[in-house]
Amino acid sequence: MNNTLIKNAKIVNEGTIFEGDVLIEGEFIKEIGENISVKPNFTVVDAEGSYLIPGVIDDQVHFREPGLTHKGDIASESRAAVAGGITSFIEQPNTVPNAITQELLEQKYEIAAQNSFANYSFMMGGTNDNLEEVLKTNPRNVAGIKLFLGSSTGNMLVDNEEVLEKIFSSTPMLIAVHCEDEATIKANLEKYKEQYGDNIPMEFHHLIRSEEACYLSSSKAIELAKKTGARLHIFHVSTAKETELFTNKIPLEEKKITAEVCVHHLWFTDADYKTKGTLIKWNPAVKTQDDKDGLWKALLDDRIDVIATDHAPHTWEEKQNPYTSAPSGAPLVQHAVVAMFEAHLQGKIPVERIVEKMAHNPAKIFKIEKRGFIREGYYADIAIVNTTAPWTVNKDNVLYKCGWSPLEGTNFKSRISHTFVNGHLVYTHGKVKDEHYGQRLLFER
Repeated sequence: MNNTLIKNAKIVNEGTIFEGDVLIEGEFIKEIGENISVKPNFTVVDAEGSYLIPGVIDDQVHFREPGLTHKGDIASESRAAVAGGITSFIEQPNTVPNAITQELLEQKYEIAAQNSFANYSFMMGGTNDNLEEVLKTNPRNVAGIKLFLGSSTGNMLVDNEEVLEKIFSSTPMLIAVHCEDEATIKANLEKYKEQYGDNIPMEFHHLIRSEEACYLSSSKAIELAKKTGARLHIFHVSTAKETELFTNKIPLEEKKITAEVCVHHLWFTDADYKTKGTLIKWNPAVKTQDDKDGLWKALLDDRIDVIATDHAPHTWEEKQNPYTSAPSGAPLVQHAVVAMFEAHLQGKIPVERIVEKMAHNPAKIFKIEKRGFIREGYYADIAIVNTTAPWTVNKDNVLYKCGWSPLEGTNFKSRISHTFVNGHLVYTHGKVKDEHYGQRLLFER
């Protein structure tokens, strides 16, 4: 059995920070306390001065397997995730082929069972014509249903209003949505193409995939959710205007409509397009300083519930294409937690709130079984964060298969020193152990 005693940590859990020890026996947290005595054959980790946090649950990643494995795969990207303190991920259906049948969905689980360093779940994809398959989804072992309400990703645009209403009213499962209005984006793109052809300057990206496109789509999805009673989760909110659509008047457990913000929308603004170019081309687009400020405000006042990554790697070569053919998305799982700790050190967010938004709330929203908290009897998914160990992101320490990061050159004051997945120490001293301990996430529903 794998037994570890973590001593002298600043344990962050459920709104408090307290100094103590955590005893891990096998896959689970056995005891939390002060001065837990060392037992024979236990590995001891002294975490003095460091924060011990629940392993982060990233509710939106694109790990590119199957079909797009030149960009990334489940092994490579989950390896980067555990190096970044992310111990569980929920992956999206826009792989090739799209995960829009139960058989294709299960094939992804089979790959992850062999190759994933982190715990995993995969969303079932909805389309204009697969309602029957969507309704077969097992709520016990699948995170939810994913709908693209803007053609961010090829063939998965759901634009048939009758079908949308059927999906919203028929499934008891959480429905997660990408919200951008397709007609608005197309009209905006044509306007800029007339002027610039394919070489549209990147600084116009947030005007093409505009505030209006996001707000139109998000407000429509929320209206439909209220009409049908669906359980709706809106991914990657990117505008201050959209935050007005969400409430903080009721506890998270009672919300039927929840929201997520991504690290890049909290980190970058449209001013960064000049230096970063297509490396920070995302859908929805990184927008203005006012939007960034509005997102931070909504995050801290609990209108926004979750911080995630939308990790979406592309090769360096693909990103060098002109605006119209450079793909949207970038890798983030290795650097998301330390980026948020950097924001903490800048006075923007307490550590307790980082843990709430990146571990506790995803576990609550998706009803994940025995994860997301430092609790006795829960799986020992744990990260230790040292806030006095500066380092710089560069190509030599990037673990993504694509080999680059939009955060290259960034100096972080914090680093992940240890990551445990299901009680196993999978990452320490800058190295990921070459063993796979990830498990399929289960859901209490």
